[in-house]
Parts: sequence; structure tokens; C-alpha cells
Amino acid sequence: MIEVKDVRKDYKAGETTVHALRGVSINIDQGAFISIAGPSGSGKTTLLNLIGCIDDPDGGSITINGIPVTEKKAKDLALFRRKSLGFIFQSFNLIPVLTAYENVAFTLSLLGIPEKETREKTMAFLKEVGLEGMEDRIPAKLSGGQQQRVAIARALVKGPSIVLADEPTANLDSATGEAILKLMEDMNRKHDTTFVFSTHDPMVMDFARRLVLLHDGLITSDKGRT
Repeated sequence: MIEVKDVRKDYKAGETTVHALRGVSINIDQGAFISIAGPSGSGKTTLLNLIGCIDDPDGGSITINGIPVTEKKAKDLALFRRKSLGFIFQSFNLIPVLTAYENVAFTLSLLGIPEKETREKTMAFLKEVGLEGMEDRIPAKLSGGQQQRVAIARALVKGPSIVLADEPTANLDSATGEAILKLMEDMNRKHDTTFVFSTHDPMVMDFARRLVLLHDGLITSDKGRT
């Protein structure tokens, strides 16, 4: 599913070079529910962005679904992201002037899905995440947990093989965060969608069936759980 080989990423901070990733290698199987954790500056968000084809590594290679994404051109990566990857962010990243329905449906419109099919899929996923009857509410009229549910529906409605979630509980209280994690766990098992989390939240780490720890751009631990 995801194969990361000896990946390096550096950033310039003035005259200083920050080595965000120092040769990271990891394989992630289809249907995984995995957390990449570590303190601020450990490289976890950088790794998530590289897997998500949002950024390019300075060395090494990344293969996703058998596709060597590090060899692809920017326009090809944009299409690959649109079709194969779903994203969930800590700040929800919903379009504020669009309703819950429109935020989810917009993803399908970008893929050219016919209107009837778009409506059926959007309504089905909003119901699945517990937002039936809230389709016409804009984000400002939804709680943080409800907004994150919209974000989950938006990420999953196109049927991606992988969902990347960057600190998905950071702006939620503990009870809402736990409910969101249970929802994502259910979606993972039901749809066999691979979930990769970047987090420093112990609750997210506890939910993961595999926990990878990063420190100073290196993997220091990689443990599976039953």
C-alpha cells in the first residue's frame, strides 16, 4: 500500500538547515489504522505531507498503490491526490460559505461525478457520520465535532484507498475526540480504508493498531497492537 524508503527532507531556516527527516523507511499495509507520533519538530507532519504528495522529499522514494509518486510530475500528483487520497485536518478546512452537503459534494464534482450519483453518495455518507438532517447547515452553525464529521464524510465520499489525518482531535474536547476516533475506526473496518494519523494526542495513539514514534526525524519505535 505505502512504501517509504530512506526518505529525507530538509528545510532552510535562515542560514540554518533543519533536517526534518533523516532517512525514514516504513511500509504501511492496506486497511491499517496507524498513528505516527512524536513531539513538535519530530517530523511527523512532514512525513504525512510527503505521503500525501503535498511536498517532495529531498532524497529517497515513496510508492503508493504500486505507483512511484516521487517520480511523478506535479499535475499527475494533483490528479492522484484527488482520486486516491483523503485528508482530514485539525482545523477542519471546510469552505465556510458552503453547507455540509455542499462541502462533501464539492469533492465529487471535482471528479466529474454525475449530479444524481453525487447526491446519493453525499447523503449516504452524511447519514453514516451521523449528520442526517444537518445537510443545509453551514460550518458556523455546526459544533467542532460536527464539522469534523463533515470533514470525514468529505474525505471518504470519493472512496479513497488512504485517508491522512493531521492532528484530527486537536481542536476537540476529549469526549468529542473519542467519538470522532470511534467513528473513524468504524469507517476503517467497514470500508477497509487505510488511516494514517499524525498526532501527539495520547488518545489517538491508544486507538491506533500500530504506533510509530518519531524523534528528530528518525523512527525510534514501531509497534503493532492487537
